[in-house]
Amino acid sequence: LLKKADVMIHNFRPGVMERLGFDYPSVTALNPTIIYGEISGYGTETEWKNKPGQDLLLQSVTGLTSLTGNADSGPVAMGLSIVDMLAGAHLAQGLLACLYRKAIKNEGGFVQVSMMESAYDFQFETITTFMNDGGALPERSKNNNANAYLGAPYGIYQTENGYLALAMGSIPQLGKLLACEKLEDYIELSEAFDKRDEIKAILAEHLLSSTTENWLSILEPADIWCADVLNWNALMAHDGFKVLNMIQEVEMVDGYKYETTRCPIRIDGELLTSSKGSPKLGQDNEKIIKEFITQNTIANA
Repeated sequence: LLKKADVMIHNFRPGVMERLGFDYPSVTALNPTIIYGEISGYGTETEWKNKPGQDLLLQSVTGLTSLTGNADSGPVAMGLSIVDMLAGAHLAQGLLACLYRKAIKNEGGFVQVSMMESAYDFQFETITTFMNDGGALPERSKNNNANAYLGAPYGIYQTENGYLALAMGSIPQLGKLLACEKLEDYIELSEAFDKRDEIKAILAEHLLSSTTENWLSILEPADIWCADVLNWNALMAHDGFKVLNMIQEVEMVDGYKYETTRCPIRIDGELLTSSKGSPKLGQDNEKIIKEFITQNTIANA
């Protein structure tokens, strides 16, 4: 397989592939132009290299859990396996770059990604601020926190019948639009951050007095950055989502069908879709063996 492959990838802990005889030098001895990709938890040199590379653990050790939630929430993990996804995306980017180079120069490559580095890079904006702000750790706002480095009104607020997301905006302008006189007193730009907790408390109380739909009807025409807060049922029922055709039906080899998301990329206006479902374990073994391993291959092994 390795002699004919363009790419191989693995995500074993450091040392495992060496023990099996499939580390990068061993594989390139068989196939000098192969592109070899690997994902580790913490890299291959660090003293943490033998620790388990699991998403929640990497969120915790890289500081991600200190950015979500309110000031008194303690560390809060993101609600999905974000580090797994980031590391996989970074590996794919590196592999594609090497494939492009191989098409031009017929050279292989060695692509290494660690979940640690992917999670750290994911925070580049906030970490850059931290490193150039005297090393002061970010402080989440007491309520309605959505970004530790941004002032009011940035956050999600409960309304009479749901929730409203508010991004950046002039506090006095918000006060006038929402008929909330208390907000009109915060004239200085610096107050949006310095006094964000008290501003958010005023906003939170006021927004409870009416519906999300009413607030949106006032704020959106004034070009205030805001949005309804939807769950998946509400999102998928909305025409704004339906027109994107993000859902596709796929079928497994045994005939089982299920719905899932399609690739979010469009190329030349075309959607990238597939009707093929996830394979069963070993489903393609025979096909791969026939394609890669011939009698001639066995004779020359």
